[in-house]
Amino acid sequence: MQVLAPGKLFVLGEYAVTDGGPALVAAVDRGVRCHITPGDEIRTPADDRFARATLEALAAPARCYTFSDWNPAQLSGKGGFGGSAAACAAAAVAGTLAAGNPIDQALCEVAVRVHQQVQGSGSGMDVRASFHGGLRRYQGQDISAPLAAQPFIAIYSGASAKTGPRVQRYKAWPGRAGFVQDSAALVDLFRAEPCRALSEAYALLRAMAAEAGLAYETPALSRIAELAQSYGGAAKPSGAGGGDVAIALISDPDARASFTAACALEGLTPVPIQLAPGAKEGPHV
Repeated sequence: MQVLAPGKLFVLGEYAVTDGGPALVAAVDRGVRCHITPGDEIRTPADDRFARATLEALAAPARCYTFSDWNPAQLSGKGGFGGSAAACAAAAVAGTLAAGNPIDQALCEVAVRVHQQVQGSGSGMDVRASFHGGLRRYQGQDISAPLAAQPFIAIYSGASAKTGPRVQRYKAWPGRAGFVQDSAALVDLFRAEPCRALSEAYALLRAMAAEAGLAYETPALSRIAELAQSYGGAAKPSGAGGGDVAIALISDPDARASFTAACALEGLTPVPIQLAPGAKEGPHV
């Protein structure tokens, strides 16, 4: 059998989640696949720490667990789709299915703990998004029902970025309480006015970064946001900023197509994405 675990894109709530604030996270069809066959081996294309630690935490039965990228984006660096989180989700579901046990919320929290232990930090929202799928509001272990799908567009800024140093700068900033309240209000606004929520979140995050002294904007990310606004929509970095992927919303289909074409002309790579269900057994191979 095989398991498919989606990647993620943060829509709203970055940074504030580290202080218990809510976040809106989309599970997308670019993640991790695990084939399960007879044997006793763990195979990964590179770093095996996340998959191995998850399988060990579950005391998963001996099998040949072969992990690979599922629908990878062909980019010059990492796109920020949460591959390590998806690996934990895929390993948790694969090990549980191999043992003949049911998939439940407790399993998700095992994967969250393993990911945090191996990575050394993290809100766990990327693992939860991979486990549950769709577009959902997360706050701690409280998870909403799926929200209505939105025509999200992912644009790669052309450079990878490290989250850890930026989060450390944020955690040292004394203005976090007000920021978390403002961020939560924008998460709630999204249902009624998604483009406005995205635009105002970008402004909020830029102001926070300026006060906290962390590198958030790049010329490429700023340009993506400018282009989205010029086509009647909004865009912001997905995640900690400094590079990786921006997420955009443009409601008109023709304007959306023109925006992606304009980005491509400027060397800003559109990455086709679809909302994806949570980690589950895929078609037999």
